[in-house]
Amino acid sequence: MLAIIKTGGKQYKVAVGDKIKIEKLEGEDGAKLTFEEVLFIGDETDVKIGTPLVAGAIVEGTIVEQGRHKKVWGIKHKPKKRYKVKFGHKQLFTEVEITKIA
Repeated sequence: MLAIIKTGGKQYKVAVGDKIKIEKLEGEDGAKLTFEEVLFIGDETDVKIGTPLVAGAIVEGTIVEQGRHKKVWGIKHKPKKRYKVKFGHKQLFTEVEITKIA
């Protein structure tokens, strides 16, 4: 079984047992999550495509880890003004293991 879910402004292709890193969601490690914005559900025999969402479809998962990605560096620069600033950013994420697609 395969599904496409929408969370955090992005779309993810998931199957049962997959671990995905998504934008940070509130919850402790081991907590249950349900994704109700399901855009597609399908397998080898049956396909359901939502317009825009599949009615009654739910994808469930458990939180594996709350963490931060590696640091990404950026630079602000204004030519001829002697202005240059280097900055870093670490994006928060939630790692989720998909347990059920219904």
